[in-house]
Amino acid sequence: MTDRQSTARDGRLMRILLVASLALNLLVVGLAAGWALRHAGEPHPPRLEMAGGPLTRALSPEDRQEIARQMREAWRAADGGRARLGDSYDALVRDLRAVPFDPAQVADRMRQHRARFAVRFEMGQEVLVRHLAEMSDEGRNAYADRLEERISAYRAARARRLGD
Repeated sequence: MTDRQSTARDGRLMRILLVASLALNLLVVGLAAGWALRHAGEPHPPRLEMAGGPLTRALSPEDRQEIARQMREAWRAADGGRARLGDSYDALVRDLRAVPFDPAQVADRMRQHRARFAVRFEMGQEVLVRHLAEMSDEGRNAYADRLEERISAYRAARARRLGD
């Protein structure tokens, strides 16, 4: 009788291990498929789509990639300070945890961040304008058409959201 119980227990354990292995395999396949779907298709520069809104979304994929490259170069040349930005965020976290809390210090730190982002935004505008100036008249007209479409789509979506 003990051999039967041991065999039954071993069989149950084997089934549990097989089900767990299958679940783990499905999880890995799901993660891989999700990653592939997210990154499939045309490459796009991260965050650039969000940075300029319709101005960057109306660019062709090639133009977006080129502008993103130019922005990275300009940012590195002007700042080179990813470490400084990281240090600034670390300081903000320390300020948020400080007891007693000093709202003026946190506001000052946030102003510093806003100033850094304003500089970056201005660099982006300069790169975009320089790129637009290098386009042909036809290229700029095509860009203007795409921009007009993006703005119309944005207005329509906003009207639906607000119930206008």
